[in-house]
Amino acid sequence: MISRIDLRGETLPEGSALRDLLPRAEFDVEAALEKVRPICEGVRHHGAAAVIDYGEKFDGVRPASLRVPAEALARALEELDPAVRAALEESIRRARMVHRDQRRTTHTTQVVPGGTVTEKWIPVTRVGLYVPGGRSVYPSSVVMNVVPAQEAGVEGIAVSSPPQKEFDGLPHPTILAACALLGVDEVYAAGGAQAIAMFAYGTEGARSTAGEPGCAPVDLVTGPGNIYVAAAKRLLKGRIGIDAEAGPTEIAILADDTADPAHLAADLISQAEHDPMAAAVLVTDSAELAEATEAELKTQVAASKHVDDRIVPALAGRQSAIVLVDGLEEGLKVVDAYGAEHLEIQTANAAAVADRVRNAGAIFVGPWAPVSLGDYCAGSNHVLPTGGCACHSSGLSVQSFLRGVHIVDYTRDALADVAHHVVTLAEAEDLPAHGAAIKARFGWKVPENK
Repeated sequence: MISRIDLRGETLPEGSALRDLLPRAEFDVEAALEKVRPICEGVRHHGAAAVIDYGEKFDGVRPASLRVPAEALARALEELDPAVRAALEESIRRARMVHRDQRRTTHTTQVVPGGTVTEKWIPVTRVGLYVPGGRSVYPSSVVMNVVPAQEAGVEGIAVSSPPQKEFDGLPHPTILAACALLGVDEVYAAGGAQAIAMFAYGTEGARSTAGEPGCAPVDLVTGPGNIYVAAAKRLLKGRIGIDAEAGPTEIAILADDTADPAHLAADLISQAEHDPMAAAVLVTDSAELAEATEAELKTQVAASKHVDDRIVPALAGRQSAIVLVDGLEEGLKVVDAYGAEHLEIQTANAAAVADRVRNAGAIFVGPWAPVSLGDYCAGSNHVLPTGGCACHSSGLSVQSFLRGVHIVDYTRDALADVAHHVVTLAEAEDLPAHGAAIKARFGWKVPENK
């Protein structure tokens, strides 16, 4: 069901050589670019009509309008299962606690008397938040995208999620209910590359049957999606800012013989049920634990849902494996090279081990912090870097929606004090006009160094 990679008895290579030994899903965004290019061009030139046409082609339903009517949002919240509402409200409450503490404050540094640099954090003006809607329903992704944007102070928030055939071309009602709970009333029935293009180019001028205006272009798009969403983000990056090109979801677990194989198997399956390309990786120095986990996988998979279409293909795929290593030090090298979206540490002294990890989207410490907790109610964000990008990128946060702007304020005396250095460096770079901009302020004579 799941393959093994045995790295015992050899010196582990460094860097990319070690990464090449580890399992990873094939996710060729570059190849998908040519498929999404005509879709994005169609939306650019034909606006809302193209988005609706593509919705009919790819999602099998033709939305009556792109903008979800206000009454549909209100109805979805009114009809939401009370238990689901309570769970969403608790998820929102915890996410707000964590993300509120991420807010940046303006800070002024006095470089010299009369010379200051202030770093001011300004939210982007308008964002488009994408919520997938394919194999599963993700109201949690609404929470994870909207809450940090709101806590950052973003004024214009629009959400898009694919139209659903069984709901008359509207996004899933639980998605709509989550938007209503968060006070987001600008929601669009659009998915895939066409939704990203809609956010990039806008559909202003087109009006829905309810009379709402079209979608205005946004400054930034965030949220996970399939390979075509990732390709559209890459294609349109520059016209819009993006958070990341999200690939298939991943879990890696670093475990020793203190771990419970029933927990490990359950956690591996929890990610495998997302998608047949989902990655589930166990790194351990215990062959006995590996065998016990394999046995648990067989038992637990048989009792699971989504077995044949998701879980078994994911566990059996090239992206999943049990990796055997000689010890904890080698295990840490492997998980750092892998750079998992989600990394669980299930070892003795798990907190100390977790503190040594450098590359992971999020780290879950010990047996009572499974990835599922982070997906919904830990307070952390579950929009995280995939495909090894955790070595250079972070998960979604308030910072994702802020821009740091430096405000430079110098008096005449403060500029005079450093003018000779500025002129010297300008001349060293053969940019005499830079120096002239300084000289012009002092009658073309550079003040002497005091």
